[in-house]
Amino acid sequence: MQLGSGRWTCIRSLFWLTQLWTAGETGFLEDHFPASVLEEAKLTTVQLLAKYKYPVETHTVTTEDKYVLQMHRIARPGAKPVLLMHGLLDSSATWILMGPHSGLGYFLYDAGYDVWLGNSRGNRYSRSHVKLNPNTDKAYWSFSWHEIGYYDLPALIDAVLAKTGYQKLSYFGHSQGSTSFFVMASTRPEYNAKINLMSALGPVVYMGNVQCEFKELAYRFINILEEGRELLPYSNKFTGCMMSETTIQTCLYYVWKAIGKNPAEFNKTMIPAMLNHLPCGGSSNQFIHYVQLYKSDRFCAYDHAKENHRIYGRSKPPDYPLEKVTAPVAIYYTHNDYLNALKDVRRLIKRLPNVVEDHLYPYKRWNHIDMTWGISARRLAHPVMLEVMRRYEAGGPQNGTDLTTTVSPVETANMTTETVLKAVGT
Repeated sequence: MQLGSGRWTCIRSLFWLTQLWTAGETGFLEDHFPASVLEEAKLTTVQLLAKYKYPVETHTVTTEDKYVLQMHRIARPGAKPVLLMHGLLDSSATWILMGPHSGLGYFLYDAGYDVWLGNSRGNRYSRSHVKLNPNTDKAYWSFSWHEIGYYDLPALIDAVLAKTGYQKLSYFGHSQGSTSFFVMASTRPEYNAKINLMSALGPVVYMGNVQCEFKELAYRFINILEEGRELLPYSNKFTGCMMSETTIQTCLYYVWKAIGKNPAEFNKTMIPAMLNHLPCGGSSNQFIHYVQLYKSDRFCAYDHAKENHRIYGRSKPPDYPLEKVTAPVAIYYTHNDYLNALKDVRRLIKRLPNVVEDHLYPYKRWNHIDMTWGISARRLAHPVMLEVMRRYEAGGPQNGTDLTTTVSPVETANMTTETVLKAVGT
């Protein structure tokens, strides 16, 4: 089967023609973006943290199935640990990419936390294995986000707790970072006891009602996409999207179609940094697994087709037992998230036994990335997350009181970073 319809082929051809027509705009990046942003586009997570004088460490972790992962730590020894996990084809950089006045990683460190930034197998920082070579061994890429949840997250959590001496940590997961957490907590329920609070940002679990306009194309795409292959590996060269204003707008058009359009929260100045840190690589199986969720309208293990009987002892993959996710969970979601329909999120909330915060942000245009990269995220999203987390580190609401934040998004709209931290008790 060929990819897509004649309409898609036409759109794709016009896209590449547009890039060719504008390829002669030499010096475009230098003329349109600050030198500091162009510099940061080429820096690693460690280099970004070092640039802004934050204490940074790199830690290496080996999983039970011998994948070698890298974590980045904004080190505050002795402080309570918090682990942040990125989404599909992303990396640890996502939590700091927007800079000290916007990134959630910086915010949590400034609030007094020992911040750990995870990297899932197959991305630019965790592209290693004890025995397998990702460049030559196809077996390396035979994983989806199931393995990230079953192997990677437990290894990262155990490493953080061993290093810090704490018995529990708090967890933030964006998109796939939430998907993989629910895999872990349902299939390895002993790890629930190691979590103070799981904060799920735009959790992608049920997908039967996604609004993404490429969902039908994605469904066709998996028919030709080979399983167990590296998908969109990291490259340190600027994408063709950055050739001119026209190509930027063309690429943004397709981004909005995928995640929901909200130019008001999109920091256009940071486009070179965004596009030179993403994509960061992964396995084709991660993408295929998500499309399988859309197709089946279930939250279930990977469908291996003819191999299901051998692997699962049944013709269809089993559902993940979400009733075993006993750790406190805070859900943060938005109205305009094309990858996260309200109906699907509410279905997840009903299935989980211990949702302690059901937080639908009131901003009608917020999309899949605005809680992490949005211009207003520091003022309107992060303070709420911090206060809820602190309540559950202290054991949760006492004496039957409601979990109601004392600092509302409206109140924080005009606050500086310092006054926000003061308002939530730092």
